[in-house]
Amino acid sequence: MQNTWKKTFAIIWGGQFISLLSSSAVNFAVIIWLSLETESAEVLAAAAIAGLLPQALLGPLAGVYIDRWDRKKTMMLADGFIALCTLAMSITFYMGQFQLWFIYLLLGLRSVGSAFHMPAMQASIPLLAPESELLRIAGINQSIQSVSNIAGPALGALLIGLFEIGYVLLADVIGAIVAISTLLFVKIPRPEPNKSLSNGVRQVIQDLAIGIQAISKKRGLSYLFLFSILATFCIMPVAVLFPLLTLQHFEGGTFHMSVIEIIWGVGMLIGGAFLGVFKPNISKVVLINSMHLLLGATLAISGVLPSWAFVIFVGLTAIGGMAASIYNASFTTILQEEIDPSMLGRVFSMFFSIAILPSIIGLLSTGFLADHIGIARTFVILGSAISVIGLISFLVPDLMKLGSKDTKDNTDTSHI
Repeated sequence: MQNTWKKTFAIIWGGQFISLLSSSAVNFAVIIWLSLETESAEVLAAAAIAGLLPQALLGPLAGVYIDRWDRKKTMMLADGFIALCTLAMSITFYMGQFQLWFIYLLLGLRSVGSAFHMPAMQASIPLLAPESELLRIAGINQSIQSVSNIAGPALGALLIGLFEIGYVLLADVIGAIVAISTLLFVKIPRPEPNKSLSNGVRQVIQDLAIGIQAISKKRGLSYLFLFSILATFCIMPVAVLFPLLTLQHFEGGTFHMSVIEIIWGVGMLIGGAFLGVFKPNISKVVLINSMHLLLGATLAISGVLPSWAFVIFVGLTAIGGMAASIYNASFTTILQEEIDPSMLGRVFSMFFSIAILPSIIGLLSTGFLADHIGIARTFVILGSAISVIGLISFLVPDLMKLGSKDTKDNTDTSHI
């Protein structure tokens, strides 16, 4: 591992960068298309739900099989499925058979593939690199995603300006093909021998229960999940309303929407680069709580800005992106350090499902919030709530002790 992990990650990161860049471009092109065509908070919320709900519902079950299957093949098949679904949608648009629900269907099908791809990728990292490098790797991963978030919106805005949405979707197909091709050149070890699936539903439920126990037996991890779920519940509606805040409150257009997406990516790049280069010797729990405080503050302040203060909004967005990047990397690293690699697929999948399912309730209320409270006030209320969550997190002793040597997982996993 000491001699080969850097080369392996370089190959994987190369393919993932192209895939993330194309996905970022296509996702932003879809957002622009929906925002300009409808200017509806309800439509944007429905699109977000379509892109999250299948993944959330499938997450726990997908995690069980990710831990049983070859993770490399799982990622390749998931990428291939997403590419085929995107290609089918592109052909449908080309034939002129568009309806709004086609977009929802596309996002839903992509979500099914993501239910297997993202947890498999995160669960593979501890098998490829030394534990001492996990935070740095998480930071580099965030940097790669950030560069994609910077270049993707610019590319997406260009593509949607030059081509019909059906042709733009093909960029995602090309990215998936590149990602699959690079995975052919790496080997991802398995944490345990492959298990037969012949035990059926009972064994699957048992495996899922073991994953739940890996979290519930540690009060610190349970609190980490709880506060992250509460924060996600508040973040989701705000994330959906970002384009409309730019269009309506700050009276911007496509260019301004692109600027905000790019600046968010710049902030994430700074946060990821900070972790990747310096690998700070500070409690990751402290980082997570602090980033909740900071992210919430940037969102709340954005909601009280006057319409002429777009430049200040841009600066706050950069700070928010940095906070989100550091939070994501720190959270991922804690799970990779605290959970046995043989259970990581289940744990990552369960967190996404547990965090997203309540958030869908928040997304369903997005239209009501935008129409009755106002987009700007929604930012103030939910941003303040996120900061309060970060503040309360500092007051929970079990959470603050998470990550210390005496809390490391010593569970006997021989029965798994």
